[in-house]
Amino acid sequence: SRDTDKTKTLLNNFKRILSLIFVFFLIHLKDKIQDFANFFNKVIDCHDGFLSILFCVSSDLREIVFIIQSQSNTFHVRQAERQKADLLKQAHSLVEEPPVVLLLHTLSHNEGDWSILPLLPHLSQSFGKNSSWIVFLEEETDVKMNTLAGVLATFDRNKEWFLGKHLHDEDSTIIHHYAFAENPSIFKYPDFSAGWALSIPLVVRLGNKVKQEPLKSDFTIDLKHEVALYIWDNGKGPNLTAVPELCTEPKDSPQALLCATTLSNHPTQCGKPVNKDDIFVAVKTCKKFHTERVPVIKKTWEKEALYLEYYSDYADPSIPTINLGVPNTERGHCGKTFAILQRFLSSAVPDTKWLVIVDDDTLINLPRLRALLGCYDPSEPVCLGERYGYGLSQGGYSYITGGGGMVFSREAVLQLLDSGCKCYSNDAPDDMVLGMCLNALNLPVTHSPLFHQARPEDYSKDFLAHQVPISFHKHWNIDPVAVFNKWLKEDFRSNASDGLNKRTKTEL
Repeated sequence: SRDTDKTKTLLNNFKRILSLIFVFFLIHLKDKIQDFANFFNKVIDCHDGFLSILFCVSSDLREIVFIIQSQSNTFHVRQAERQKADLLKQAHSLVEEPPVVLLLHTLSHNEGDWSILPLLPHLSQSFGKNSSWIVFLEEETDVKMNTLAGVLATFDRNKEWFLGKHLHDEDSTIIHHYAFAENPSIFKYPDFSAGWALSIPLVVRLGNKVKQEPLKSDFTIDLKHEVALYIWDNGKGPNLTAVPELCTEPKDSPQALLCATTLSNHPTQCGKPVNKDDIFVAVKTCKKFHTERVPVIKKTWEKEALYLEYYSDYADPSIPTINLGVPNTERGHCGKTFAILQRFLSSAVPDTKWLVIVDDDTLINLPRLRALLGCYDPSEPVCLGERYGYGLSQGGYSYITGGGGMVFSREAVLQLLDSGCKCYSNDAPDDMVLGMCLNALNLPVTHSPLFHQARPEDYSKDFLAHQVPISFHKHWNIDPVAVFNKWLKEDFRSNASDGLNKRTKTEL
């Protein structure tokens, strides 16, 4: 029976590959065969045979709802609108009636929409009767619409499907709450960068479930893993089905020929990186880590900072560190962080456009950060980092998780402090308190997957393979200098040059 199953799988894969090749060639003859296709489209079943894929592309496109996982920051809105325009342009060349293309951040005023699950009832109600697929795309995901429609046509739209590119954990990890500790690799979750899709029957069932049973998780940490867990539902729901045509290959790569989705070649390049003197770096430390963690920073990334200060509970002139008058706490550090925000706006430090707050066990590549910040307008209240969520299904808030690094424009710091936002205790969680304040001010938290709250080994290798990461966090059970040299040291993958090594650091 195992041999029979393997044979069936091979035959099915072979059939799909031949189908896609067939579609590829016929699409280039589309104008000549359109009349012929329109005639036979009336009599051919959309889920049976090679020819059916070609003839069903038009109808399938009209039954696909594309949702771009957009953000409300000006740069990201521009990226998403450009992607939407490209999708509609492709659709107009294939069909008279284009598919629905939506921007996630515009669907409602609910802060938690980016976590997808609270949106399922709305998607079920809006598209449950006249659509077949919901396809989610990140802003950097490029789509070959005709190929994608052909791929989706090979799946029975009347069944529950959860489609994507497989990721898995090799070891149990804190960011997934050590799920499947005995064998983490058995659970597959989607790489959002490749796009992922839900069939409408699955959306309808999940939408009803969300309405009847409130979402239980307080924290949203790694959305792609948590969405997969919710859909799987301890084995009651479908597993993720791997679709090889959903790819994270670069758009112009030879390997992308048969891909329905690819990645933009340089998604974070927005022209000239910001200058070194536009960034002020604040490092949070304490006396017990002066000899353990601070030397790692000095060996790795400190030299790329023109303006940098170490903030501690003890003034050590040999580093040097600055005592802000806030006692050290075992966790939280809210008092220290708000003292840093106030100092950033004072005359005690240079007047810069950007504030970067990191822990003393954060590893960061500042040239790559400078390249990324070239995408953002510092006159806007920008709050950038790895986004987490708390209580999003019950009207909660988003926040930047502190370990990966928190980046604020000067305008964001001004609005935060002018609002009267403050800590309820020195050891309150600084990142979460800031998130509550930003939510009250209706200021968005802008997410970048290039910031990482954990170590490289806590993430799927396939996920990191198509990234040029900006930061990692924690020294636990690793050689932090070796990790920096492998993942964050300047090399051929980084394009943030502009004379980065020509200027020397000024230590305040």
